[in-house]
Amino acid sequence: MTDEYFMTQALKEARQAQDEEEIPVGAVVVMQGKIIARGHNMTERLQDPTAHAEMIALTSAYNTLGSKYLPEATLYVTLEPCLMCAGAIYWSKLGRIVYGAEDPKNGYRKTTAANWPFHPKTELIRGVLAEECARLMTEFFRNKRK
Repeated sequence: MTDEYFMTQALKEARQAQDEEEIPVGAVVVMQGKIIARGHNMTERLQDPTAHAEMIALTSAYNTLGSKYLPEATLYVTLEPCLMCAGAIYWSKLGRIVYGAEDPKNGYRKTTAANWPFHPKTELIRGVLAEECARLMTEFFRNKRK
């Protein structure tokens, strides 16, 4: 399986968020070529500003494995993680992070430009299916502003 395949799965989660009138961000956690957890934004449904796709997927992965660390896992997320999610990712000791679209307004790089916010052993891949991920966000906000 490729990064593009798993990002497509994260995009399915993002579309589910959009169907629920949430900001369309989706995430999946993968280990040994299998999805072990899924998540999408649920901030409106739960009335919880911390219910980001990454947080939902990470919590599900911890519960699935019975572990608070995920050094062998990869998180695929459709949007650059925010600073809060970057902190959660740091503490999870994730092996890899793969994200799609950049988020210059709210992404982790806005406030951590000079510092690596993830675990030192974490690998970061940016821009996988970036156009499709960005298009979903653009269309969502365009429709909200009508």
